[in-house]
Amino acid sequence: MEGFHPSMTSPFSYTFPISGAGSSTTTSNLTTATYSTSTLWMNSRIWSKLPQRLLDRVIAFLPPPAFFRARCVCKRWYALLFSNTFLELYLQVSPHRHWFMFFKHHKTRKSYIYKNNNNNNGSGCGHGAASSCEEGYLFDPSDMAWYRISFALVPSGLSPASSSAGLLCWVSDEAGPKTMLLCNPLVGSLTQLPPTLRPRLFPSIGLTISPTCIDVTVAGDDMISPYAVKNLTSESFHIDGGGFYSLWGTTSSLPRLCSLESGRMVYAEGKFYCMNCSPFSVLAYDITSNNWFKIQAPMRRFLRSPNLVECKGKLLLVAAVEKSKLNVPKSLRVWSLQACGTMWVESERMPQQLYIQFAELEVGNGFECVGHGEFIVIMIRGTDKALLFDICRKRWQWIPPCPYIAHDGFELHGFAYEPRLATPVTSLLDQLALPFQTFSA
Repeated sequence: MEGFHPSMTSPFSYTFPISGAGSSTTTSNLTTATYSTSTLWMNSRIWSKLPQRLLDRVIAFLPPPAFFRARCVCKRWYALLFSNTFLELYLQVSPHRHWFMFFKHHKTRKSYIYKNNNNNNGSGCGHGAASSCEEGYLFDPSDMAWYRISFALVPSGLSPASSSAGLLCWVSDEAGPKTMLLCNPLVGSLTQLPPTLRPRLFPSIGLTISPTCIDVTVAGDDMISPYAVKNLTSESFHIDGGGFYSLWGTTSSLPRLCSLESGRMVYAEGKFYCMNCSPFSVLAYDITSNNWFKIQAPMRRFLRSPNLVECKGKLLLVAAVEKSKLNVPKSLRVWSLQACGTMWVESERMPQQLYIQFAELEVGNGFECVGHGEFIVIMIRGTDKALLFDICRKRWQWIPPCPYIAHDGFELHGFAYEPRLATPVTSLLDQLALPFQTFSA
């Protein structure tokens, strides 16, 4: 058995089910689930002889908050996080959880990069006055609950840019060649990627991680001088278990006159996608062929705040439709890109009564969307209001505000996030033997 590691602390507070803020029903259910077992008769002669392998299998099914609470029970359970045998079992049987990770970001900042706006005041990070401690806010759409998590190990001078397979990609803020870190906030791991070859300002970042490979694409905002940028090229990073790797050696030219509006990419079916404006269209990058191409957006002359999201392996476009000169009611619609790769089909439309309420809150400021699994989160800019759409159940509902932040000039920007205790493919990066760099804000 692996040793006991007292230095490894939980990323969550041990008051997790109490501090997690959801609806009153959620809190009640959690409380009931905690104490109802005391009323059940359990024969200790049977349960005390349960095979450890079976116990480990039960623990592997626990959601992250419950798992980190369970580690307090005994030394063996505490050490499960460091057991290769348990982690292999966990990767095999643990269910996928379609959660979201949000960060605070000042409303006046227009870049996709959400600079660290958290100070040390009351954060308890203890890194000194010169440093800062980033906080993230986990949202569980199944329980409609919020949780807070710390990123104390991430150096200052980096900001979250993308996510995949339980890892968050942080990119350096300074103009120039970009350095990125892959962070697993549950276990506090940091893995560094080599810096990009071309100097850039605020490029679009695409990240996808599979069990056997890592692909990263950085596009646009090429610095043609210290005072000017232009969307000219993209460069890609690839490493896989077969021993092949390309350290930003794969480059490609972007389509002429493109403008990467959304600033970040969505991955679906072997391609990265991002929005292009003036007029609206979709830029697609085929990883295999190293080729960029444009896809015409549906109703592109009448779209407002278009967002690309990935749900259940498909690319969706979410946008408001406003055809003021025609007798068509304003609405918020969802389109799905078909298998041919060029045709869109409308799949959902927000109920008109709900859209009227949504429009009164949005007042033309726009909105942002994040998709994961069967869920789409629609966040109204400039407010703490957000809607959750469950694709499978065809259900729209308002999300309770995050209780850990005050609405004081900040708004939340999010990423699809699947909490995982391990992502073994990151061990491939160890062979690169990169020196860890320091960053300044």
